[in-house]
Amino acid sequence: MPPAVTSSIGMHSKADSPCADDSPQEHRSPGKLSRRDFFVGSASFSLFSLGVTFDAAFALPSYPDVRGKTIVITGSNSGIGFDAATRLALRGCKVVLACRTLEKAKDAMKRIIADNENKNLDLIPMECDLSSLESISAFASNFNSESPIDVLCLNAGLARDVGSKEVLRTKDGFELTIGTNHLGHFYLSSLLLDSKKLNPDVGRVVVTASGVHDPDSPGGAQGSLATLGDLSGLEGGPNFEMVDGKAFDPDKAYKDSKLCNVFFTRELERRLEEKGSKIRAYCFNPGLIVGTGLFREQNKVFTKIFDFAATDLLKVGETTHFGGGCLEYMAISNELPPNGGYFTSAPGSSKFGDNAFGSQFHDTEVSKEARDREKGMKLWSFSEKLVGIKV
Repeated sequence: MPPAVTSSIGMHSKADSPCADDSPQEHRSPGKLSRRDFFVGSASFSLFSLGVTFDAAFALPSYPDVRGKTIVITGSNSGIGFDAATRLALRGCKVVLACRTLEKAKDAMKRIIADNENKNLDLIPMECDLSSLESISAFASNFNSESPIDVLCLNAGLARDVGSKEVLRTKDGFELTIGTNHLGHFYLSSLLLDSKKLNPDVGRVVVTASGVHDPDSPGGAQGSLATLGDLSGLEGGPNFEMVDGKAFDPDKAYKDSKLCNVFFTRELERRLEEKGSKIRAYCFNPGLIVGTGLFREQNKVFTKIFDFAATDLLKVGETTHFGGGCLEYMAISNELPPNGGYFTSAPGSSKFGDNAFGSQFHDTEVSKEARDREKGMKLWSFSEKLVGIKV
């Protein structure tokens, strides 16, 4: 593992996250709304939400002493990953900035350093390109096994513009969205678990999922609906366009990748429990964070207007800092259930600040499809074959 960089670090919120927008009629909800329509519609829906009374928590969550803990965060060069990396480093954790390129990881480290002074913190920049199995394998091999990972945060993600027609692929031939968001993280966690590089006593895997994995949720009900169908796309090998074997739909591909994240978390937890492992697996929904890169391929004027409306005016969007707090809470809180789980909060919970964690932001049920244990096992099996390993 590269040597740690001891320096001064502080809070910083920047953009990151995926996006999508329009999609084929076949998988649309009855209203056939695009993702852009959804976000506009969300503003109307949220007017109702503003009338809902939430029970406020008046005390910040209580965290254990995590000084010296080793935490790996993918996608830590921007967005909630960057914010969480800063929060955790300030708590004395050794934070591994696992980014698509070493340059991005080093740049994230420099920006953190520039934001704050006189803080002795442990940062390790490393390359981990989730669209390349070779890069992921190199990361796992280069990680210093003498410093076991206490928390593995599988946070990085991407989404195509919903108007995209071309199927882009990873270096190994997988459709880019599923290949990166699901298969890349699946391979990374499998290698680290198989090589026993996670702390066997207190290890934790945290996956950044999304509420759009659930077609019955306000966000998931708009545009294309998440469903893995019969998984025939993955069954056919690496040249798939969609998990369900149908034609490429960028909006659905992103939502499907988040559904895969939830399936993966639940199946991993089941397997860990079956083996008697003390390592636990969790996933969470950070909420609608327009201030990240979610809209980076969309009309910039529209993005700015909606960001202001959702986050500042209607108070239903979440801030990047809130999303980073969600990831921090999932990574180190002692209040999580002992057998895994999925955490989320009502729209606009940013207004509670860190008070929301453990209160408004809490454990809840996943989508109906994500509860299908047989499908989760099948997805796991196909994923193993695609990345070429047997855990």
